[in-house]
Formats: sequence, C-alpha cells, structure tokens
Amino acid sequence: MTADSLTLGIDHIGLTVRELPLTLDFFVKCLGWKQVGEKPDYPAAFVSDGHVVLTLWQLKNEPARVEFDRKANVGLHHLAFRVGSEAALAEIFERVSHWPGATIDFAPELLGAGPKQHTMIFEPGGIRIEFDYDPRVQAG
Repeated sequence: MTADSLTLGIDHIGLTVRELPLTLDFFVKCLGWKQVGEKPDYPAAFVSDGHVVLTLWQLKNEPARVEFDRKANVGLHHLAFRVGSEAALAEIFERVSHWPGATIDFAPELLGAGPKQHTMIFEPGGIRIEFDYDPRVQAG
C-alpha cells in the first residue's frame, strides 16, 4: 500500500455463474480449492485457494441470461490466477482438459516474448480464467 492508497487489495471477487454446483465442483475438485462458506438461500458458495476468496452466485433469471462476452460487455474480461511452477501450470492444463464442461481457450504458451507463460480456459459456468506462471516471481 502506498501512502496515498485508501485500499488494501482484494477482499473477494463475486461471480455470477450458470450452475453453482458445476462451478463449485470445478474449483473444489478440479483445482483443489476449499469451500469456506455458503449461503443456501441465495444460493451462493464461497471458495478460496488460501490467497483469494471467490463468491459464486447462482444466476437467478435463466431466461434472461446474457452469455459472457469479454469484447462486448463492460466488466469482467477474465480472472487471472498465479501458479508457482511450470509443473503446476501443466497440471492445471491437464486437469482442466479432462474436466466435464470446461473448455480450453488456449494451451500453455509464452506470454509475449516470455519468460512468463499462461493458459486460458472457460470453467463449466462460463467464466474465462487465465493461469500464469512467471519464473521471475517467487511462489509464496
């Protein structure tokens, strides 16, 4: 935090998803996150990787649903999560490649000239997610 900043980073990110159980399973069972809470009457679930918390909100008005379009809608373009090793990036890609309802946007590749690498996917609820590995950044 700088002396002029009034904020301290991200507390949590809230996402509306098509089918809460599918997205919850993706984060918990595919990526190994922990469910840290829920609000069954909304419904909503809270998941964390120990560094960030996501609030997953069930879409309420299915007939009026507007699909994700990062180029046409103001708001979320994608989420980006840091991974600690090239092996972890490969493991995530492998798991997501076989996860029901998940789709690959692109396989792990250099970001620009590198050395940073990344991959982009869509989780089963439609959220676009990037996973980044930068060998210049220490995991922690």
